[in-house]
Amino acid sequence: MGANSAKPPEPTGFSAGQRAHYTRSGPSEEGRRLGPASRHGYQYPRASAREHVQDFAPRDGHPSAPTGPFEDFAFVDNLSMNRPPNIVHRADLNSAVTELLANWDDFKLFQMTKFYRDRLEQAMEGRVHIISSALTNGLQFSRQEHQTVTDLTDQGHRADSSKLLVNLVMEKGSRARRLMWETFVKMRNQDPKLIKILKEIREQGSTPYAYLEIAIGSHEYPSELTGAQRKHKVTLWAQIENLNANVFLRNGNIKVCQLVDQYAEITVISTARNRKFAEHELLERGRDHEQFTDRQIPGRLKKIRTDQLFQGSISQSASKSGSSAAVAGVSGIGKTTMVQKIVHDWVTGKMYQHFQFVFSFKFRDLNSINFRTNLRDLILDQYPYLRNVLGEVWKNAEKLLFTFDGLDEFKDRIDCTDSRRDTEPQQMCTDPEFRCKVSDIVYSLIQHKLLPGCSVLVTTRPSALHLLRKAEISVWAEILGFVGEERKKYFNRHFEDQTVAAAVFKHVEENEILYTMSYNPSYCWILALALGPFFTQRHRDPQRVPKTITELYSCYIYNILKTHGREIESPRDVLLRIGQMAFTGVSENNIVFTDGDLIKYNLQPPQFPSRFSMELLERGDCARSVVYTFPHLTIQEFVAALAHFLTPDPGDILKLLTEAHNTTDGRFEVFLRFVAGLSSPGSAGPLCELLGPFPHQTTWRVIDWTKEELKRQTGNTRTEADKRSLLNTLHYLFESRNSGLAQGALGSVEALSFRRFQLTPSDCTVLSNAIGLFNAIKHLDLRSCHIRCEGLERLGPGLHKCQELGLGNNHVGDSGVKLVSAALRNPECEIQKLRFYNNGLKPFCAKDLASALITNCSLTELDLAYNDLGDSGVKLVSTALRNPDCKIQRLRFIDRSVI
Repeated sequence: MGANSAKPPEPTGFSAGQRAHYTRSGPSEEGRRLGPASRHGYQYPRASAREHVQDFAPRDGHPSAPTGPFEDFAFVDNLSMNRPPNIVHRADLNSAVTELLANWDDFKLFQMTKFYRDRLEQAMEGRVHIISSALTNGLQFSRQEHQTVTDLTDQGHRADSSKLLVNLVMEKGSRARRLMWETFVKMRNQDPKLIKILKEIREQGSTPYAYLEIAIGSHEYPSELTGAQRKHKVTLWAQIENLNANVFLRNGNIKVCQLVDQYAEITVISTARNRKFAEHELLERGRDHEQFTDRQIPGRLKKIRTDQLFQGSISQSASKSGSSAAVAGVSGIGKTTMVQKIVHDWVTGKMYQHFQFVFSFKFRDLNSINFRTNLRDLILDQYPYLRNVLGEVWKNAEKLLFTFDGLDEFKDRIDCTDSRRDTEPQQMCTDPEFRCKVSDIVYSLIQHKLLPGCSVLVTTRPSALHLLRKAEISVWAEILGFVGEERKKYFNRHFEDQTVAAAVFKHVEENEILYTMSYNPSYCWILALALGPFFTQRHRDPQRVPKTITELYSCYIYNILKTHGREIESPRDVLLRIGQMAFTGVSENNIVFTDGDLIKYNLQPPQFPSRFSMELLERGDCARSVVYTFPHLTIQEFVAALAHFLTPDPGDILKLLTEAHNTTDGRFEVFLRFVAGLSSPGSAGPLCELLGPFPHQTTWRVIDWTKEELKRQTGNTRTEADKRSLLNTLHYLFESRNSGLAQGALGSVEALSFRRFQLTPSDCTVLSNAIGLFNAIKHLDLRSCHIRCEGLERLGPGLHKCQELGLGNNHVGDSGVKLVSAALRNPECEIQKLRFYNNGLKPFCAKDLASALITNCSLTELDLAYNDLGDSGVKLVSTALRNPDCKIQRLRFIDRSVI
């Protein structure tokens, strides 16, 4: 659907001969023209929400199918992780499914393949060689096709390989599809996802695709509702058709396009992860975040799309009794956009056509309702044209979908762990006409006490997810963000000049701090806005391209000032007042502001309606009030930090910084990084060009405070809180880019310990920066810090300066050995003691390590216990120890392979 071609569909029903089914579209005309060998390098066909039966009658070659501009979200269902596995009687399963296959005609086989296509692709990602070989031996694949499919797997592109395999099978016709299913039955024991699919098919009996019709439902609505539904879809369409995204043109200008044409795929994983969820995404891990998905998604975790959130095969609840879904994700990851996509696809007929009406609410809008109300009035406030038909609407609750976006922004409390809600009358709501608190209405919908049978979707940041812990939630999902090539695709979409897109992405990829941000779509937007001008200018200065987060956001604000600063009389004064409001929000954990807040900070007209102000605060209108938010939490935090450099009187800024640093809930962590960063000329310089100089008194007080904190904390890392505090201060140092400050504070430090404290790759980058500024460091203890090879690579440049180095129990693997060996070979290496136990070392890394032991002149003590070097590795290390050039006097060596 192009920018001008999409129209809301007619809300007419389908006759029995036009039943709609969830299916998968075939390849594009371009893909068919290029052939299978070329097609795997192009965009794959995405799922279509529905196709008419006559559109996909089985035949050799692909069925024609409509394709849309949206790419699908991917989700992960964690239901299988939360309930005990069913015992599958595999012999019975084998015979039952084999019998069903024999009874299916080509049409039924085609239908089932289309329905299960996405799940089959996931299940076969690790089995492509086996399936492709079976199809080749069965004369369905040519040798060239087999080679093309398996080459993708061997190159690490398992998902692309399985997609290509299914594409080819669907092209070949019914015999290829039947042979593929027969192969699945034979190899069923090798994959739990495959077992689950086959078990579902067995349980459906003689009509294995009947539940497709249950999922879709009947579309023949009563005549009195047809007009109301059409009006409702037109109204929703008017709200979503103007959602925009920016594309950066070759001349440096920005072109506004519909979001529908720029939508990018993101990945989602289960919320059941065995790690503490970092609430602030800047504190999340970078490439390790990506490695987690590579390890987990192909195995235990299952991707699901948005159009599967309320399907019977995904949800624990049957569609007739309704279900509730909870989707979590950090700020800017795409929760609101996901809801908008669901509404868009329902309006345009691509998704959830079994729902008669979709009602969408934002918790930030519900905050303005501070009186008792009922569900009827909530709906009529937004959709008054439904007044005469709501009675009929309530009668078909199973055909209703309610979406509530942003639970974390709700000022009232919806706590499903509070058992009093089920017993106290004033907290119960079972009638859409009953007046009560808004929180009770939402709670009753989620728990299926109000309009039992309806479906409910709730989105939230992780901070509020615990409130739903005991709720009647059928599907839990967590939006993960961009993974791998999805990041690069984002920049390709948002720059007209692909050379510029490549240059921007290359800069991001080479900077660990910036790369850590790029899994989040909102951060990618900020990166593109801030970095784009540097790579579209002919005479750009490479030294001025942002390398820290503060420099990045400084460029972001600079570009806004450069473009819109002339529209107002005093941009410095307006920015100061916006920043003061932003700081109050950071202090109070508030990201939503009202007209009252703007008036309080004297931001009423004529200053506020300028484009300058509107670039910093986004306006949202609802039925009862107007609210304002910053485009992203980090923009609010940066403007809050900037405000302290725009006021002529810094006040007691030392007290403010100390109190913020000692706050334990993390709300000020990124704010303080920005404050420290703005004391750097590199970050402040561009803004000073347009806003005037920052007060020297403020800058020096920030520098002095950072220096004193470093001195105070470097010798105090006994508790986890102490280590977190020191790490935060090292981040402040990194953002300040002040080598004089660092050497003055760290020059005399003898030891740093983060033992048993989890460090991300970006933490390791910051720590490496600090180590590089030490005159000398006697002891660096990073044992059990989960740094892995990625973190060790960031630390590499400074490791040789440590006299005693603890790296044990970090699972750095053989690649990590190469990095440590390089440090040992450094002519200036000062390492005397190295603890390198339990790091997953294999025999073939022993040669590199043995060579380094002979070359090194400082190492006297080495701990290699609990690795897997094997006999050959042990011999190589033993030979090195006997070499007269080796200085090792003490060796701890317990090989795991011989225990």
